[in-house]
Amino acid sequence: MNAAISLRASAPQEPLLQPALSDCVTRAVRRYLADVEARPGEGLHALVMQEVELPLLREVMACYGGNQSRAAEALGITRATLRRKLQHYGLND
Repeated sequence: MNAAISLRASAPQEPLLQPALSDCVTRAVRRYLADVEARPGEGLHALVMQEVELPLLREVMACYGGNQSRAAEALGITRATLRRKLQHYGLND
Protein backbone atom coordinates (compact mmCIF):
# COMPACT_ATOMS: atom_id res chain seq x y z
CA MET A 1 0.00 0.00 0.00
CA ASN A 2 1.50 3.33 -0.97
CA ALA A 3 1.65 6.34 1.37
CA ALA A 4 -1.13 8.28 -0.35
CA ILE A 5 -3.59 5.42 0.00
CA SER A 6 -2.48 4.84 3.58
CA LEU A 7 -3.05 8.52 4.45
CA ARG A 8 -6.53 8.47 2.90
CA ALA A 9 -7.47 5.31 4.78
CA SER A 10 -6.39 6.83 8.10
CA ALA A 11 -8.51 9.98 7.66
CA PRO A 12 -12.14 8.76 7.55
CA GLN A 13 -13.71 12.22 7.56
CA GLU A 14 -11.82 13.25 4.39
CA PRO A 15 -14.22 13.13 1.43
CA LEU A 16 -13.22 10.56 -1.15
CA LEU A 17 -13.74 13.09 -3.95
CA GLN A 18 -11.29 15.62 -2.54
CA PRO A 19 -8.32 14.29 -4.55
CA ALA A 20 -10.45 14.34 -7.72
CA LEU A 21 -11.48 17.94 -7.05
CA SER A 22 -7.90 18.97 -6.36
CA ASP A 23 -6.73 17.23 -9.54
CA CYS A 24 -9.44 18.97 -11.55
CA VAL A 25 -8.42 22.40 -10.25
CA THR A 26 -4.75 21.62 -10.84
CA ARG A 27 -5.40 20.66 -14.46
CA ALA A 28 -7.57 23.72 -15.06
CA VAL A 29 -5.01 26.14 -13.61
CA ARG A 30 -2.16 24.51 -15.54
CA ARG A 31 -4.18 24.73 -18.77
CA TYR A 32 -5.01 28.39 -18.08
CA LEU A 33 -1.38 29.25 -17.37
CA ALA A 34 -0.24 27.40 -20.51
CA ASP A 35 -2.81 29.30 -22.61
CA VAL A 36 -1.64 32.70 -21.38
CA GLU A 37 1.07 33.97 -23.72
CA ALA A 38 2.81 36.10 -21.12
CA ARG A 39 2.65 35.96 -17.37
CA PRO A 40 -0.94 36.06 -16.16
CA GLY A 41 -2.14 39.42 -14.97
CA GLU A 42 -2.75 40.13 -11.34
CA GLY A 43 -5.93 38.74 -9.93
CA LEU A 44 -5.46 35.06 -10.77
CA HIS A 45 -6.60 34.08 -7.28
CA ALA A 46 -9.79 36.13 -7.58
CA LEU A 47 -10.45 34.71 -11.05
CA VAL A 48 -10.11 31.12 -9.88
CA MET A 49 -12.20 31.72 -6.77
CA GLN A 50 -15.00 33.30 -8.81
CA GLU A 51 -14.95 30.47 -11.34
CA VAL A 52 -15.16 27.88 -8.55
CA GLU A 53 -17.55 29.69 -6.23
CA LEU A 54 -20.44 30.13 -8.66
CA PRO A 55 -20.86 26.44 -9.53
CA LEU A 56 -20.19 25.51 -5.91
CA LEU A 57 -23.04 27.72 -4.71
CA ARG A 58 -25.37 26.45 -7.44
CA GLU A 59 -24.72 22.81 -6.63
CA VAL A 60 -24.92 23.16 -2.85
CA MET A 61 -28.15 25.13 -3.07
CA ALA A 62 -29.61 22.49 -5.39
CA CYS A 63 -28.45 19.70 -3.09
CA TYR A 64 -30.25 21.29 -0.14
CA GLY A 65 -33.35 22.22 -2.13
CA GLY A 66 -32.72 25.94 -1.77
CA ASN A 67 -32.55 25.77 2.04
CA GLN A 68 -30.06 28.53 2.80
CA SER A 69 -29.54 27.57 6.43
CA ARG A 70 -28.56 24.00 5.57
CA ALA A 71 -26.47 25.11 2.57
CA ALA A 72 -24.61 27.69 4.67
CA GLU A 73 -23.90 25.08 7.33
CA ALA A 74 -22.57 22.66 4.70
CA LEU A 75 -20.36 25.39 3.25
CA GLY A 76 -19.09 26.44 6.67
CA ILE A 77 -20.24 30.03 6.27
CA THR A 78 -22.96 32.10 7.90
CA ARG A 79 -26.38 32.38 6.30
CA ALA A 80 -25.80 36.12 5.89
CA THR A 81 -22.58 35.46 3.98
CA LEU A 82 -24.35 32.92 1.81
CA ARG A 83 -27.16 35.36 1.07
CA ARG A 84 -24.62 38.04 0.10
CA LYS A 85 -22.81 35.62 -2.22
CA LEU A 86 -26.08 34.44 -3.80
CA GLN A 87 -27.05 38.04 -4.43
CA HIS A 88 -23.60 38.81 -5.88
CA TYR A 89 -23.96 35.98 -8.41
CA GLY A 90 -27.64 36.64 -9.10
CA LEU A 91 -28.69 33.32 -7.60
CA ASN A 92 -31.17 34.69 -5.09
CA ASP A 93 -34.87 34.07 -5.66
